[in-house]
Amino acid sequence: MKTVADTNFAGKKVLIRVDFNVPLNHNRQISDDTRIRESIPTIKKVLDDGGSVILMSHLGRPKGGFEADYSLTPIVPVLSKLLNKNVIFTRDLFGPKTFEYCAKLVPGDVVLMENLRFYPEEENADEEFAKQLASLGDAYVNDAFATAHRAHASTATIAKFFPESKYFGLLLANEISNLNKVLHDATPPFTAIIGGAKVSTKISIIKNLLNRVDNLIIGGGMAFTFIKALGGNVGDSLIEEDKIDVAKCIVQEVMLKGVNLYLPTDAVVAHAFSNDVNFQTVHADKIEAGMMGLDIGKKTCRRYAEIITHSSTILWNGPMGVFEMSNFKQGTKSVAIAVASATISGSFSLIGGGDSVAAINEYNLTDQISYVSTGGGAMLEYIEGRELPGVKALMD
Repeated sequence: MKTVADTNFAGKKVLIRVDFNVPLNHNRQISDDTRIRESIPTIKKVLDDGGSVILMSHLGRPKGGFEADYSLTPIVPVLSKLLNKNVIFTRDLFGPKTFEYCAKLVPGDVVLMENLRFYPEEENADEEFAKQLASLGDAYVNDAFATAHRAHASTATIAKFFPESKYFGLLLANEISNLNKVLHDATPPFTAIIGGAKVSTKISIIKNLLNRVDNLIIGGGMAFTFIKALGGNVGDSLIEEDKIDVAKCIVQEVMLKGVNLYLPTDAVVAHAFSNDVNFQTVHADKIEAGMMGLDIGKKTCRRYAEIITHSSTILWNGPMGVFEMSNFKQGTKSVAIAVASATISGSFSLIGGGDSVAAINEYNLTDQISYVSTGGGAMLEYIEGRELPGVKALMD
């Protein structure tokens, strides 16, 4: 990987694709500036070299054309404060003001362009659109891992116009390096913890990991599809009937490869999908009709924690239960604490996925994890073994 650390950008105008797709509250104020903060090291590297920066990003999913609710306007004051400098904001991507600002950039200047997805050409990977973007700068940097799995104009097409001056940003390079450490250089025993609601969203991930892991821990709603596939009674728990045979095949493959598969032995169940109902703990394969599993039980929590704390490499994606409900979050909390404990003891841990990251943040364990990935979909596709267009474009 050729990263921004490998060159000097003195006197260069550098186009940087960042990920400023941040959550906004009802007042259109940023409620979590993590993604902006994570872009700062790459931006400062260029500025410290004596270069100027032109930032490109998207926000949300506008339906086409300008929509005030998706404007990058709220980013400007937060970014200006983090960089301790005024950020120039251009509202019209290819209007005269944009070209004027970019033509007059001097070292240390920062320009933020409006939401790229106001233009359908962005998601269509339009070559002329990418060429126009490219004309604004002397070098291209991609630092947006969360969109690296999208073959869009600003994440993939644009790179072809910078054959000798395209670079990985520090965040993107760090993401790939840490994912590669787990996928290709893991110290055994390697444990993958896969949770979430549906088997269908994790099939490719599980299959790709089976050639790499020593232990596979399954939790969340998807566990009940596996339990039913093995002949258990799961009551009204969430299952995917059309994935029963897939689950059976995965179990057979696990056995053939000598991987240790861990499924819940007990489950916290209730008669409705609600936090305001009575709940109890039962055997995970003996759930009565009318009851549904909403979390892993205490015995399973202890069992999973034991496996995790004796692992040298840990990958976690997906919650163990209905994490958003206080009565059914204990399983996810237990795993979070176990992963942090193992990391403190010297294990390498990588966590990705909304609820897994939310759990780590809620219990203030982020600093006790080796690496927390910023990209949900991109991380999952990379673990599946798929090629990310944004990464491939920088390598070609």
